[in-house]
Amino acid sequence: MTSRNVRTSFGPRSGAAVIAVAGTLLMAGCSGGAPADPGTGTPTPSQSASPSVPPTPTPSAVYKPADASGPAQNVPVPVLPEVAKTETKEGLEAFTRYWFELLSYGYETGDTKPLSAITGPDCKMCENAKQVQEGWHRDGRWLSGGKVTTPVIDTNFAVASDGNYQVAVQVSQEALSYYNADKSLDSAEPKPADSGNLVLAVFRDGSWFVKTVEPIVG
Repeated sequence: MTSRNVRTSFGPRSGAAVIAVAGTLLMAGCSGGAPADPGTGTPTPSQSASPSVPPTPTPSAVYKPADASGPAQNVPVPVLPEVAKTETKEGLEAFTRYWFELLSYGYETGDTKPLSAITGPDCKMCENAKQVQEGWHRDGRWLSGGKVTTPVIDTNFAVASDGNYQVAVQVSQEALSYYNADKSLDSAEPKPADSGNLVLAVFRDGSWFVKTVEPIVG
């Protein structure tokens, strides 16, 4: 698959904002001495232990965002909050925020496995996003920008007859640049307008799972 085909399968040029379509939201060492020998009458010099040497700290890997010189490095993997493991309104909202953090992580790394593990295969917008992320992190290529944030997340926490919970999400994404292996800029997309998505999620086997993500239209 050519780089251009991968990119245009999803993105502003194809008529879809990156996982967001315009719409309105629904809602020390120790030392010691040997005691003097009382039988000799001559004090024995105190024996001091060698001071302990603190271990050399291991340098922490430093996060470096992607830019024109190369891909992102040492990108921290989003962590699922404890509250997001509960079938509560707060848990669902925390899980939804975590889901979009994984989406953002995919743009930086091309690693879509964490997102795929909690997302159904019928989510077309999700599959399109993953195709871009995976395709543009192959053969020395990379993406710069594209960070996804969620300024507003809201749900009435009412389960529908089909078992789904609905979550309205305002999505904001940074401008996104596409780089080739030779460090040339293939293309760049400006920051799209913030937009709305409706997340349909279920709670099963003790955890949340996204069935699909759809644009909020209207």
